[in-house]
Amino acid sequence: MACSHDSRQAGSNQELHPRCAVLTNFRDVNKTTQFKQLLRARDLVFLMEAHNGLSAKIVEEAGFPGIWASGLSISAALGVRDNNEASWTQVLEVVEFMSDATNIPILLDGDTGYGNFNNMRRLVRKLEQRAIAAVCIEDKLFPKTNSFIQGEKQTLADINEFAGKIKAVKDAQTDPDFSVVARLEGFIAGWNLEEVLRRAKAYQAAGADALLVHSKKRTPDEVLAFAAAWDGSCPVIIVPTTYYSTPVETFEQAGIRMVIWANHNVRSCITAMQKTTRQIFRERSVGNVEDQIAPMKEIFRLQNADELLLAEERYLPKRVESTRAIVLAASRGGELGELTRAKPKAMVSVGGTPLLHRLVDQFRAARIKDIIVVRGYGKQEVAALGVHFVDNDEFENTGELLSLAKALDFLEGEVVLSFGDILFRKYILQNLLLEEGDLVVTVDAAWQRRGQAKGYIDYVTATRAYSLKYSEEAVLLGDMGPNLPSAKIHGEWIGLIKATARGSAILRAALDRLAARPDFRRLRFDDLFKHLLESGTGVHVHYITGHWLDVDDLDDLAQAQAF
Repeated sequence: MACSHDSRQAGSNQELHPRCAVLTNFRDVNKTTQFKQLLRARDLVFLMEAHNGLSAKIVEEAGFPGIWASGLSISAALGVRDNNEASWTQVLEVVEFMSDATNIPILLDGDTGYGNFNNMRRLVRKLEQRAIAAVCIEDKLFPKTNSFIQGEKQTLADINEFAGKIKAVKDAQTDPDFSVVARLEGFIAGWNLEEVLRRAKAYQAAGADALLVHSKKRTPDEVLAFAAAWDGSCPVIIVPTTYYSTPVETFEQAGIRMVIWANHNVRSCITAMQKTTRQIFRERSVGNVEDQIAPMKEIFRLQNADELLLAEERYLPKRVESTRAIVLAASRGGELGELTRAKPKAMVSVGGTPLLHRLVDQFRAARIKDIIVVRGYGKQEVAALGVHFVDNDEFENTGELLSLAKALDFLEGEVVLSFGDILFRKYILQNLLLEEGDLVVTVDAAWQRRGQAKGYIDYVTATRAYSLKYSEEAVLLGDMGPNLPSAKIHGEWIGLIKATARGSAILRAALDRLAARPDFRRLRFDDLFKHLLESGTGVHVHYITGHWLDVDDLDDLAQAQAF
């Protein structure tokens, strides 16, 4: 059976891409057909190694038209040697995840085929079921040994036995575009060009769709000699792991069709993980590596987490009660000087986005859609899409409770109360929402790290200090205020409260009673909490250790730009 270089094949009579002879609607056709089109491309095609679903997704997003599912890399990721120590079913499970995560074709490094012709037939059926486009098998003995480990001492398979495996693939496949690539290991094992060519012709005659010529020399002499001697009747693929410095134009001129970068993702992962792990171990902290690694949101993006959120909206029963957020953003923020002359600090830009908009985005990311903002100073400048506004025209020289009282009609059901000038990591809000207790306040146990105290600080005393040891015992608020003795301080309240429906009712009743006091217009949240504690109401403490910031002055704003 001879390979064909015609620009069209039976069953593939669509117009080809003008540059590389692939379909214009490349991603819309079967992965097997995509791979066949890559083999027929006029220009040199590059495949990139991947070893799990995540790395496969990264390869696709980088722009590669296909993926090399490397046996070496998959073995390494599983922590075993590249000697068929990972079973073929374990490899199959990995490539299934890779296929599910991507829309481009995968060429599986199938080692020697995991056995004889019968194993090959079963393997092909399983690969087709998982939308794997092609398999590459090498003419060595099972169990295989990696080509770069004493390759010259490795024994090649019997030529007729290996050709039988190729025939078994072609007979077993149900998709006419499924491809088998015959990998020639003759140069690795120390054989000459004549032997490699003899085997190549036999494998082509058996039905191979392409030939992968392997060499571990530091120069491309062997593969170029093969390409020059080959009649071009079957596409040639190479893996320039050792002769990587050769310009790719050399391969193009030699008529080579495809280049595989075979192990660079797993090698780069090893380097990055070793560096990060050693640094964390050495410094006993993740503080200095956090900005050098991918953020959590990038993991969620690659996992397509947003799709699940949309699916949950569609398929899961809706909650009768949804959480509401009330944001207090009435103050000017005079410590920011000219920046708040015409607008309040809630609208000051941090990284190109106003503080208030960042808060709103975080609430929506936590599926809190009903958001109330109490505005005051420069209220005409306070705007955000999909937000309900309440005005506090008495903001000047008044306390925080007056602003909260303006939103009293919205203080019902499950509510998160927040200051409008704070930034915090996403997990803080997520964990707060999971906390039990009718009233829960978020308290930073690492309050001393924040340096010299500025302004009015809501220090907290609790029934128990923060501890890494897990305890079933709830931590309750003991006291709050700016003048607590240092020895009794367990943390700093950051300006976040969660209230259940019962907790909201407790807050409304407390506000009603406090409103009767002549000094109510000047009262702050610490006054509210003292009142609750005096009346016997338990307030739960949710401890965090940093990862938040309040923007009070220009120094805070400078830190916020890099938060």
